[in-house]
Amino acid sequence: MSLRHRVPVSTIMTKNLITLNSTDQLDTAERLFKEHQIRHIPVVENDKIIGMLSLTDLLRISFADGAYEDEIEVETIVYNMFTVPQVMAKNLKHVSSNTTIKEVAEILSENEFHALPVVENDNLVGIVTTTDLINYLLEQY
Repeated sequence: MSLRHRVPVSTIMTKNLITLNSTDQLDTAERLFKEHQIRHIPVVENDKIIGMLSLTDLLRISFADGAYEDEIEVETIVYNMFTVPQVMAKNLKHVSSNTTIKEVAEILSENEFHALPVVENDNLVGIVTTTDLINYLLEQY
């Protein structure tokens, strides 16, 4: 297997982004996670990324391990107690679209998070996840 070493992350990143604003409600976020079957949503203000909301963050506050009679109602109440900025990850690492896939893999393997925003001239242009990396590696076989 010979991986091409200089392949830029732009070749595997997601460009059609689903994003949130800091004013969006958490139940909106949950709907987007489910509808698009994604696990990370960048939070933006005027095309600039200010945070990243992950499905894990959302599950953490919705006590998803409990079995409720009226689960939907409980989640709605909990979601109304928090705002997107309170739950999202801030101070994100980011990469540029010409960062190599290898460099991205190194960053993701050394950290707890599973997605990286791709930023050009301060604007969010993509997102790359560990799933994108794994799919890329599988294609090489």
